[in-house]
Amino acid sequence: MTYWTLNAFFLVPAALIFAAALLGRNRPRHFAAAAAVTAVVLLALTAVFDNLMIRVGLFWYNEDRISGAFAGAAPLEDFAYPLAAVLLLPALWALLPGRAPAPGGAQPNPKETP
Repeated sequence: MTYWTLNAFFLVPAALIFAAALLGRNRPRHFAAAAAVTAVVLLALTAVFDNLMIRVGLFWYNEDRISGAFAGAAPLEDFAYPLAAVLLLPALWALLPGRAPAPGGAQPNPKETP
């Protein structure tokens, strides 16, 4: 099994859940823009630190299971993990009910009411 095959098992569901959040009515106003900015930052940090860790020998990849496309010393497959996090975590936050007050609609703390 290649790393891309393994990545598909979590990237495809993450992308589908993210699409559901984009189409949902209860998503925050700047949901897509915030996810895009987060993706750029997280992928840049991944590029820097994964390259450093690979170059000093903290981990490596089986040459038979990678695509051969690299960003520095890091194979492109390595960027699937932060991408899945950027897609899945905010989407779940937007789709799951009752986890946070609506933007701009802070609710009073029941312990503080007289």
